[in-house]
Formats: sequence, structure tokens, C-alpha cells
Amino acid sequence: MSEGFSNLKVASNFITRLEERKIREPTDIQRKIIPHLTSGESVFFASATGTGKTFAYLLPFLSLMIESSHNNTGTKPCFVIIAPTLELCTQINGELDFLLSGTNIRSLLLIGSVNLDRQIETIKKTKPDIIVGNPNRILILAKKRILRLNPQFLVLDEADRLVSDEMINDTFELCQIINRSKKEKNNIIFAACSATMNKKNRDKLSDIINYKDISFIESEDHEILREKIEHWAIFSEKRRKDQTLRSLLAALKERKSKKNKFLVFTNKGDEAGITLSKLQHHHVSAAGLFGKISKKPISSQERKIALESFRNGSVEVLVSTDLAARGLDIQGVTHVIALDVPSDSEVYIHRCGRTARAGKRGTMITIGDETQMHLLAAMEKKLKIRVQPKELHYGKVCAPLPIKEDEYKEN
Repeated sequence: MSEGFSNLKVASNFITRLEERKIREPTDIQRKIIPHLTSGESVFFASATGTGKTFAYLLPFLSLMIESSHNNTGTKPCFVIIAPTLELCTQINGELDFLLSGTNIRSLLLIGSVNLDRQIETIKKTKPDIIVGNPNRILILAKKRILRLNPQFLVLDEADRLVSDEMINDTFELCQIINRSKKEKNNIIFAACSATMNKKNRDKLSDIINYKDISFIESEDHEILREKIEHWAIFSEKRRKDQTLRSLLAALKERKSKKNKFLVFTNKGDEAGITLSKLQHHHVSAAGLFGKISKKPISSQERKIALESFRNGSVEVLVSTDLAARGLDIQGVTHVIALDVPSDSEVYIHRCGRTARAGKRGTMITIGDETQMHLLAAMEKKLKIRVQPKELHYGKVCAPLPIKEDEYKEN
């Protein structure tokens, strides 16, 4: 049994479950966060994708539930987890199913893609101790008085996304309902986490949940960003980007014999759709994960198939927008390729977080024109990373060829 998790007062049955995955020592963020939550202190925390944020809040809260038998008495659900996307909610619920095997604690996934009447039936029948869902669906169920939201534990995962312009209204209204329950019970133990969490978003969260002076804790992620990830820049005119992408993919496949996984980012869904169509037209094994395909909204089943095909290696390339990829847990991504430079450095960090996971190394590649290369240079300075210029030459990725002195001379 891991003394590391035992020393953090994680319940023994959860430590046993972790051993089955050969998880024996806490990550940096888990060591920092678990003691705060176990002692009843609410926290904001930030840590790179793949560093164990989910277990950082699940292990202490589930251990407290086991210890105090909240799963047998009191208002249900006593633990509420709010996340912005179907995929992230599903992943969190999957980790709950894994940890809770052999216990009598029940969790339930509440997402917008599932029939509402069926969810209502399930809630009434199972009376879940824990719910995981997106804010809009949980809000609908709360307004219908199907859910009485008086939890002991509350988590906002990918919190910076939950307070974005398109989601903040639902998040605010849902948290207002939860806030009102505090008059009936002691204060809720609250955690909000993301890969990045700036002060503006922390202030929004403090106002929404009506908690002041919450501690903010970060892990030592800069080592991953700067030491585990190579950052490349490849110049391409805008009209040639898709062609450059295909040439790059072909060169990288030739460069390494091992199985590669390429995650390609664009800022907008329509651009992602065009890129995916061109790749598939040229017989590149690719799938898409974004808002629309062929001008029609992508269904949850199509998203599931695309993700599973990428995870199991049936396709080597997954084309996505930043929004669609938030919270995804995909192991073995060897290269992240961006067809633009985000205006926000936090988006760049989120993109990088899809590779170099579980101690492995990865490569972040940006394909851009002159304007975007200037933006990337500014980001390089801000994040204190080293971006290496690269060129595609005779089907290989190489450092830029030196310019001959004669090329500067006038004829």
C-alpha cells in the first residue's frame, strides 16, 4: 500500500484501487491539494492536463464521504461535480466508477445528450450520492425540483471554461441555487480547477460561489511546458497551410517508426471541417471533433466514434477546435499541431497539455504565416519557452537551411 496516499489520509479501499493501475505515489498537485480538501478548506488550483487533477479532488472528498457515512444519511446528492463538456463529464464519471467499485456510493452522469425523462426516472430510482454533469442540464433538473442541491462537496472542473462568456450565466444561476442551501447547512467544501486559472477568472468564481479569500495553488507545470515539450514553428502562407500540414504529417511518419498520434487544432469549427475534408480527400487517416461537420451539428455518437478511433489508433489524426478538446484525456498524443496562433497564452498552454503526459515527451508544432509567427514570438517570450524554427525539405523536417551570401547580392 502506498505510504504516499496513506499519509494524505486517503481511504484504504481507494488506495487499493489505485494500485490496480500501478498508481502508487501522488503527483505534485495531489500532494498539494488533498490535505487542504481533507481538512475542509476550499481551494482554487491549476495544473497541466494529465497531472492528476481529477484524483486530487475525488480522493479526499470520497474519503470524507466514506469516513462520515454521508452516502447513507442526509440530503442527496451530497457531492456535485460540474464540468463544461460531455467528454469531460463522462471521463470524470468513469473515474468515479473505477474508484467506487465495491462501495455502496452511487454516482450518476447528467449530460445534455441524454433523454431528460429517462434521467428523471433514473434520479428518482437510484437517488445518487454523487452527480456529474454540465451546468445547463443540472440547472434544468434543479428548476424542476428533481434535484435538491444541498451538497457537502462541490467541484467546478475546467473552471475557466465554466466562467467563459457562453457558459457563465448557467454556472452563475446553478451556483446561486446551491448558495441558498448554505443557510440550511454548514458551508460547502468547494474546489475549482483547470490547467490555467488567471486572477480575473478566480475573481469571477469567488463572486459566483460567494466565497472570499480562497487559496490558489499551482503545481510545478513549467517543467513540463519547457522541458518535456519541444516547440516548433513552421512558416506557411495561409492558402498553403493544409498542404503544409499534409507534408508535415508525411514527414513525421517517415521520421519515426513508432505509432504516432497527431492532434490538430484550428480556432474555428468551419476551418476544422475544411481541414478534415482535405485530409480525408488525400487519404489521410483522420477524424474530426468540433461543433459541425458538413454544416450539420456533430452528434454525440459521432464524437464518441471519432474519439474512440483516435484513442485505439484506428486513425492517426484528430482535427479539433479548442472548445471541443477541453478536458479530453487522450493518452499517447505524440504531436500537437496548431494551424493558427491563439490570442491567449492560456489557450496555447491547454493545447500543449494534450501531449507529454505521464512523464513522456511531446512536440508542439505551430504552422503560421508571417503575422502569426510574430504572435508566436511574443508568446515564446511571455511563456519563457524556446520555439525552434523548422522547415520541410525533401520530405524531412529539418532546421532552416542557411541563406547563401549570394542571395543577398543584387544581379
